[in-house]
Amino acid sequence: MTNEKTARTVVITGGAQGLGRAFADAFAAAGDLVVVADIDAAGAARAATEIEAAGGRAIAVPVDVTDASSARALAEAADAAGAGGIHVIVNNAAIYATLTRAPFDEIDEPEWDRVMAVNLKGPWQVVKAASPYLGDGARIVNVSSATVMSGSAQWAHYVASKAGVIGLTRVLAKELGARGVTVNAVAPGFTLTEASLGLIPDAAQYGVDRGAIARAIEPVDIVGAVMFLAGPASGFVTGQTLVVDGGRQFL
Repeated sequence: MTNEKTARTVVITGGAQGLGRAFADAFAAAGDLVVVADIDAAGAARAATEIEAAGGRAIAVPVDVTDASSARALAEAADAAGAGGIHVIVNNAAIYATLTRAPFDEIDEPEWDRVMAVNLKGPWQVVKAASPYLGDGARIVNVSSATVMSGSAQWAHYVASKAGVIGLTRVLAKELGARGVTVNAVAPGFTLTEASLGLIPDAAQYGVDRGAIARAIEPVDIVGAVMFLAGPASGFVTGQTLVVDGGRQFL
């Protein structure tokens, strides 16, 4: 395992469960100090405790990514917890399973605003707050969605928010490139997380028939892409979006 003095500090928003927890486990297994950031304080604490029990290093930080002061507190806690600075940010926090599927002209306006606040404003807030602590070679990975490419009907607020994440990724890549920071996005297909399993009937078969690899997508399938974009092998990759959906669509 990586020495504590050289371990990277990795901030994962929405890290208490689902994809975020899968990412947290992978970074911890690689020897990094994982900052499990989640609005669910109890869930974040439980995840950090389980990671530590498995031999990893983790701390839990409650965060509301829509709130500037909360994002700043997260950045300060992450900087203080490690060897100095923030080395990786995975912007994973999002509203998803609780959304109402409806035609675009029937979506409730407060729900639209809340989706944009968490899914799009949230990554901006977190990177903004963390910016003073990002050193040369830092990595930012934003979690978008393959629904941006397919344009999933009756899902306008979610799809638009995740399309915005791709746009934000490109701008941040331009603005942070001079500092040696890379910014990329991953766009997972429909993945069997706790949230997805409760979203539609027979979730395990959803989209399988459209894939070049004809099976359901598991959280571990997304982990490798995130680890690559957060690692040394991707040092000259920035502003890109990597679709991870088993070949359900080609760009």
